[in-house]
Amino acid sequence: MAADKFETSLKKLEDLVKRLESGDLSLDDALKAFEEGVKHAAICSAKLNEAEKKVELLLKQKDGSFRTEPFNPEGNGKGNS
Repeated sequence: MAADKFETSLKKLEDLVKRLESGDLSLDDALKAFEEGVKHAAICSAKLNEAEKKVELLLKQKDGSFRTEPFNPEGNGKGNS
């Protein structure tokens, strides 16, 4: 399951949530669906973290040139450098 694509895991997670919200599952089936959902949520989270590390901001300098710096989602739009 670790090699799943983000989109595949997200779709499976959405389907599991719909099944759980329907209320039609037995307790055992609901627990199994919940456990599977947790696994897919972890895959999605890992893929998003991996993508975030790859994102760089392209910043235009005063002289018209561009430079890149790492994306910092907690910051004010500036990287760690």
